[in-house]
Amino acid sequence: MAAPNHAARVERAGHSGGVLNPAADSAVCPACGDAGYRVLFRASDRLYQTTDREFRIVECKGCRLLRLDPRPGVKELPDYYPRNYWFAPAEDAASRMEERWRRFALRDHVNFVERALRDSGERGLVLDVGCGGGLFLDLIRESTGLPVLGLDYSLDAARVAWSTNSVPAFCGSLCEVPLTEESCAAVTMFHILEHLHDPEPYIHCARRLLRPDGRLIVQVPNAGCWQFLLLGEKWNGVDVPRHLVHFRQDDLANLLEHCGFELLRVKHFSLRDNPAGLATSLAPSLDPMARRVRQTPESPRMRMFRDIVYFALMCAVMPLTMLEAACRAGSTIMVEARIRQ
Repeated sequence: MAAPNHAARVERAGHSGGVLNPAADSAVCPACGDAGYRVLFRASDRLYQTTDREFRIVECKGCRLLRLDPRPGVKELPDYYPRNYWFAPAEDAASRMEERWRRFALRDHVNFVERALRDSGERGLVLDVGCGGGLFLDLIRESTGLPVLGLDYSLDAARVAWSTNSVPAFCGSLCEVPLTEESCAAVTMFHILEHLHDPEPYIHCARRLLRPDGRLIVQVPNAGCWQFLLLGEKWNGVDVPRHLVHFRQDDLANLLEHCGFELLRVKHFSLRDNPAGLATSLAPSLDPMARRVRQTPESPRMRMFRDIVYFALMCAVMPLTMLEAACRAGSTIMVEARIRQ
């Protein structure tokens, strides 16, 4: 998903009942107002190298909220999102190999959402917020037969969703999407909330769009994972300066519950994200998306070689990512929630 362009607040229920205020003094916690904090580390854009500017990851001494400091303003934030900040398949052999892997790995997401839809018994639209090129929705449509709609801030991404995967896509904010109330069987947000200055209105808009027993599916990086503890600023989930808030499981649960949802399931492993995230943390120069975004000079043969090495690294770290997930400390959190009755 491309950069958000709106400001706002996030209720931190369970911490202090405070509000995330993007205009607040950076020395004061935007959640609880506590002036005390500790700096965990300093970092810049390690992955896409959009800036040399250094940011801090700080933890509030009062409520333990983890946040980026200083947070980029809403006009500045888009500068840190490359134009092609999403995957679009090309025609070369390496791209076809990447596309096959993505289709295989995304089955993990598809299966999670399929079960949620079966359990709900609802029929209706599946709306994916931050749809990118629309591959996930294409797979959901194939497996469930339900109508789908993508939403993304990037007009280029929406075009790819239409042209490559025949997925209808809307460009803009969730709060602007032209849908009637209670029209969606499911709303999905994979790696969206951590990018937003204002997650709360997105959750409220999803609640308005969901059918009475519809499902909200949310995935975020897990700041309570082993990888973060071991790697610190080198953990891919930090993604300075695009990730503004770093959620632990309780943070996400409290936000959803404050917005009127109840959690039904929590999953700590993603085949698409956990092994790839650790591989990228260890060798960011091998990450296929980062190489594409940075336009790394490489011949087709070299690109294929680097992709194979990256895939081998993912396979090598797979056991560790599965172990940490089994201990409920995986590098991602995926939750299923429904409107509290």
